[in-house]
Amino acid sequence: MRILSGIQPTGELHIGNYLGAVRQWLDLQTKHECLFCVVDLHALTQSQSPEEFRKATLQKVIELLAVGLNPEKCTLFIQSHVREHTELAWILNTLTPMAELERMTQYKDKSQKNPENINAGLFDYPVLMAADILLYGTEAVPVGQDQTQHLELTRTLAKKFNSKFGETFKEPKTLLSTEGAKIMSLQNPAKKMSKSDPANTVIGLFEEADSIKGKIMAAVTDTGKEVKYDIKRKPGVSNLLIVYSLFSEQPMKTVEKRFKGKGYASFKKSLGELLAEKLAPMRLKKKELEAREVYVKEILRQGASHARTLAQSTMEEVREKIGLLNLN
Repeated sequence: MRILSGIQPTGELHIGNYLGAVRQWLDLQTKHECLFCVVDLHALTQSQSPEEFRKATLQKVIELLAVGLNPEKCTLFIQSHVREHTELAWILNTLTPMAELERMTQYKDKSQKNPENINAGLFDYPVLMAADILLYGTEAVPVGQDQTQHLELTRTLAKKFNSKFGETFKEPKTLLSTEGAKIMSLQNPAKKMSKSDPANTVIGLFEEADSIKGKIMAAVTDTGKEVKYDIKRKPGVSNLLIVYSLFSEQPMKTVEKRFKGKGYASFKKSLGELLAEKLAPMRLKKKELEAREVYVKEILRQGASHARTLAQSTMEEVREKIGLLNLN
């Protein structure tokens, strides 16, 4: 299958990103034709410092390479380096009813959080996402639960275009991670772990060992002492158990059995040590790549060149079908 997925450049990757999305990418790149994109245009819906934004975009690519994306097995590129994304988005805009965008829950949530910056780009975000996907003949998209509504709109727009202008776009299916798709905040297990939240609620993939261990020891647990998975009654310790199970690659029952009768402190100490050990190679790889900027940029040039070839082919067909004048 041809698979596409994207990630915004702002904020350092954390264990929630890794377990919910990026780890799945590492598996997919060995089995399918994968395109992975740093979606810098999407990030412009929030105010950005130009210089810091440029640095963050390159840094995100370095992070993705550090965790294991392999440019020999996938195509890695920057969204804005392929101009056809915005061209197709405009064309899809003309087919998208306002009512479809008004019902998007992410738009409602982000508008409430940032009432001083409710811009047209925030409203139109799902159409650009649809263009990102449809541009490459994408057959499947790995997404988190919060993006499934946007993928439904993508399929709707593909059907609408195909019905009006003839078979052009594939209707991509959703690849939803079944485990670890939603890692919660260390201080509020009712809230998803987020790059924009306070540092003590998040574990970055490239944090130093002492910082990781300290945050785990300070993480919110629950009443009682039993280390048991019960998401309703014990959401704090259940969140930590999911992290332990996934990073140790052990079934939940095995983890519960290991810590039976040992209490929270022993469990958290062991989890902190596990995470420090598992994340250390990523931290070292990131430092190595930061010293090889020319190499990283060459990966991006090659990725953009391949992505552009695919995108240009799609847009030639789209322009012809909707009746744009061709002077050749």
